[in-house]
Amino acid sequence: MSVRDLADYPWDAVAPFRERAAAHPDGIVDLAIGSPVDPTPEIIRRALSEATDAHSYPQTVGTPALREAIVDWYARRRGVPDLRVDNVMPTIGSKELVALLPTLLGLGEGDIVVQPRVAYPTYAVGAQVVGATVVSEDDPALWPEGARLIWINTPGNPDGRTWTVEELTEAVRRARELGAVLASDECYAELGWDGPWATERVPSVLDPRVTGGTRSGLLSVYSLSKQSNLAGYRAAFVAGCARIVGDILTARKHLGLMPPAPVQHAMEVALRDDEHVAAQKELYRRRRDALRPALVEAGFRIDGSEAGLYLWATEGRDAWESMGRLADLGILAGPGPFYGDHSADHVRLSLTAPLERIEAAAQRLRGSVS
Repeated sequence: MSVRDLADYPWDAVAPFRERAAAHPDGIVDLAIGSPVDPTPEIIRRALSEATDAHSYPQTVGTPALREAIVDWYARRRGVPDLRVDNVMPTIGSKELVALLPTLLGLGEGDIVVQPRVAYPTYAVGAQVVGATVVSEDDPALWPEGARLIWINTPGNPDGRTWTVEELTEAVRRARELGAVLASDECYAELGWDGPWATERVPSVLDPRVTGGTRSGLLSVYSLSKQSNLAGYRAAFVAGCARIVGDILTARKHLGLMPPAPVQHAMEVALRDDEHVAAQKELYRRRRDALRPALVEAGFRIDGSEAGLYLWATEGRDAWESMGRLADLGILAGPGPFYGDHSADHVRLSLTAPLERIEAAAQRLRGSVS
């Protein structure tokens, strides 16, 4: 297929609900898209301004300082102590890597890309661009022969599903049995809330307890958009199997996929500072604590959502009906059908709105059942 065969951008279908929500007397509470609203920390903005003399082409592979910062961050924050700089590489945000990975791996027609049953849409878009077949399946035992690339998402967008060490170990075993690359999208790993993730760190696919002593065939994808409010910087990275990272690097050099030099310096500073990440997580926690009980009181069930940036909610009816009910309350959500055929009765609500707006949404939800 060609890019001309891709469907229209799905969020265009939300426009009527946005207009409906905007008509509320107290204005819209936009919880549809997970775009950060909080300021980029001053330490990072200062780093960006310090690096504006960017007269030379940046390095596709990343500066030595940035690559060392990524390695150190995996050891300190993800429990992955054995990476080297040839295992890591910065990317221009994580979405471009997700979308381009089938291309960079040389996949094409007849190849199979596996994604979660409830999935971030870009996994399928990347497969469709190269003409690969998309299979939606969460159970490693059911991953098909012929799979070349398998995406898992932990914590998941939109549902917050988080894979345990034992589950990741089985996923790695099965992917290697199939000869497939296993790519783990881990962009929300700092945002654990419930169950074991209230006290334990979310494990990475590169965790030594998972890998069996080798990173062969494994990739971890990460973004600083949410934990550091760097969505506008397009700041992300990939880590894992040195052979695959090297192959991707070669292709990216030819394609000119280079994060700007000032952004690379800002990423290095962000990765070395944990204080701003903890402060941002606390902001998300307060918003989550305000919104979640109000949704439950209004008749929604929260599924999954033990980690990540969203609440995955259902009234047990068609998602578009729930979208309408929420829009009449001035609340804009994301419709579950955008995330696959297995989420027709769910909506996704983001925690990326100021606390006062989320509190307004909570008050409206409670008022709708009083």
